[in-house]
Amino acid sequence: MKRSSLAVQVHFMLGVIKVYGLFCCGLLGFAGKMYGQQAGGGFVKIPAGAYTIGGATQQLNPLRKVRTIGFYIATMETTNTEFEHFVKATGYVTDAERLKNAMVFEPGLEEFRWMSDSTAYWRYPNGKSRGGIEQKMNHPVTTISYADALAYCQWSKLRLPTLEEWEIASRAGSRSRYFWGDDVEQVSRYANIWKGRDHLTIDSSEDYVYTSPVGSFKPNAYGLYDVYGNVFEFCEGKLKTDPKNRKVAHARGGSWWCSKNACGFFNSLDIGRIAPHASFSNQGLRVAKDLKSL
Repeated sequence: MKRSSLAVQVHFMLGVIKVYGLFCCGLLGFAGKMYGQQAGGGFVKIPAGAYTIGGATQQLNPLRKVRTIGFYIATMETTNTEFEHFVKATGYVTDAERLKNAMVFEPGLEEFRWMSDSTAYWRYPNGKSRGGIEQKMNHPVTTISYADALAYCQWSKLRLPTLEEWEIASRAGSRSRYFWGDDVEQVSRYANIWKGRDHLTIDSSEDYVYTSPVGSFKPNAYGLYDVYGNVFEFCEGKLKTDPKNRKVAHARGGSWWCSKNACGFFNSLDIGRIAPHASFSNQGLRVAKDLKSL
């Protein structure tokens, strides 16, 4: 096994992740008016209309109204079981397997520090020495790249949500930073995030060190689970700061690694940026589909 320590300095400002050394780096109950209607196959319908997204102080995601023709979005993040079906049907080999470039985490690393582990890929999200997913088939698939997520969507005849669609669905009608309001102290009711003050030790209140089974926390008012935390969810779309000469990918919602003191992307405002073929053990996906496809 080839494993080396790599310091990944991540600068979270204005909703952009900047990574040095490697270019990459729920929820309210069913109270209030329900706009999302449960559809077949574990999807919620988001109807056509105008929605308010962004924030007044967000330069990359300014406060604005956007219109959508409507779409369906999955209530859960894509699981290991679902991704395994794809791999068995197609023989697909992920970027982490081909490029041996996965970035993983273990408790004891300093803030924003990850490790390169050539044995890590979706079956062994944090490397073979840290165990596989045999008992975690209902956890979200992770240690996949944006390119891998696109391949899964093509096979399943689904797609990634756009940046705007993801935010509409995550907000569930709210206009606050979090879909339950502005009180960050409520996050543990709704999302799997890192509870410790830092990442050097595991906090005694930690329920999950890494991912949790999908749907383990309360959903938002549209019925979406894990829209914050668990794994970053890839989205389609561009930001005005994206390079013009190369493709970058975007992900939203934060992950199990994020905490109140580091990252903090478990909200409906921030947008992360990452290289399309980079694989971290806190990246996954939630799928969407057009209204006409159901």
